[in-house]
Amino acid sequence: MEFDEWEPVYEPILAEFGYERAGDERARDTLASLTDDFDLAHLSSARDATVAVAGAGPSLERERALERARAADVVFAASTAADTLAERGVDVDCMVTDLDKNPETVRRLTERGVPVAVHAHGDNVPALRAVVPDCAGEYVLPTTQAAPRGPVRNVGGFTDGDRAAFLADHLGAARLVFVGWDFDDPTVDSTKARKLAWAERLLYWLESRRGDRFELLDGRRETIETRALPLEAGE
Repeated sequence: MEFDEWEPVYEPILAEFGYERAGDERARDTLASLTDDFDLAHLSSARDATVAVAGAGPSLERERALERARAADVVFAASTAADTLAERGVDVDCMVTDLDKNPETVRRLTERGVPVAVHAHGDNVPALRAVVPDCAGEYVLPTTQAAPRGPVRNVGGFTDGDRAAFLADHLGAARLVFVGWDFDDPTVDSTKARKLAWAERLLYWLESRRGDRFELLDGRRETIETRALPLEAGE
């Protein structure tokens, strides 16, 4: 994902949620000051692999979802999905987080040599300063939704979950399977529901970029809002 491809999608996200690009850039620069270049060889197992992208939805606790995660070659977990999977004996190969919940899991995983993609955005600078210095720096992959700078990469994606899918794609995953995704979760607030709608749109874009069809979008594609997506004609 080059930033000039991502930027036309990033701008309507900023507009819808009232985020300021300058805030994302300040957070990115803070994260850059706390991290070094991440060696993607730590995630080489994702290349040509089946990667399970685990969301933190309630369906992740169902046995079918856990079985699908165990059957995958590699598991990327969004936020607290890493804890849910660990409690049920499923190891994760990468955690993707903006540090809004479980900082101890972030620290623990990096200390065990498990990469964590830590995301910087406009309102998590205090969390970045509090958590990142206590991590094993070699295993922190710094990410941004603004333009990349220094060690901080932009692989695409907005929420932790869809960013995990974009990261797996960036690393050359052959197949993506999705577990623990609940787009219609009635327990979330309106802001989270809008973020899930964006995650759905971005996964639609990602499958189009890959020439793929993600099972979790079956029966939903016809109702996805695509106007903000740089799709090829006819998609």
